[in-house]
Amino acid sequence: MEQSPQTLKVQEGDSVSLICSYTVSNFRGLHWYKQEPGKGPEHLFMLYTVGKKQEKQRLTATLLQKESSLHITAPKPEDSATYLCAVHSWEETGETKTNSHTV
Repeated sequence: MEQSPQTLKVQEGDSVSLICSYTVSNFRGLHWYKQEPGKGPEHLFMLYTVGKKQEKQRLTATLLQKESSLHITAPKPEDSATYLCAVHSWEETGETKTNSHTV
């Protein structure tokens, strides 16, 4: 599992896209989280179907084959955080893999 870019500086008003790539068998879903400094992760999106999009305010999450994108339109200072993606698969262990971006 890999996210890019790892760290990103953006100016207020510029749009940004974060990419989470994954390789798992028996894919069951992908989750996006936002974690602000000193706080616990906040769940943003739960994606299960390839090609589907979900939106919440300035955020849009899309699930593609083997990757997901999180697009932030016209970011504001309150969007500054670490964004994490977690992929759930029903491997023998039912594992969840997690990775993060800092914006």
